[in-house]
Amino acid sequence: MSETLRPLILDLVAHVAERPRPYAEVLDAWRTSCPRLTVWEDAVDAGLVVLRDGMVSASEAGRRALAGR
Repeated sequence: MSETLRPLILDLVAHVAERPRPYAEVLDAWRTSCPRLTVWEDAVDAGLVVLRDGMVSASEAGRRALAGR
């Protein structure tokens, strides 16, 4: 995870840790076409968020990352 993007990625994880959110809502808020801002992609690649039944939530690894913030 890029140290530059880490705060943004953890913001995304915190957003879905509050409560599971619909996939479309999360992508609308966090996806970007800028190749330097890969917040959603990095969170998924790092296993910090999970998608189940159309809902995005923080994974156990995501919750640990938030706790170690």
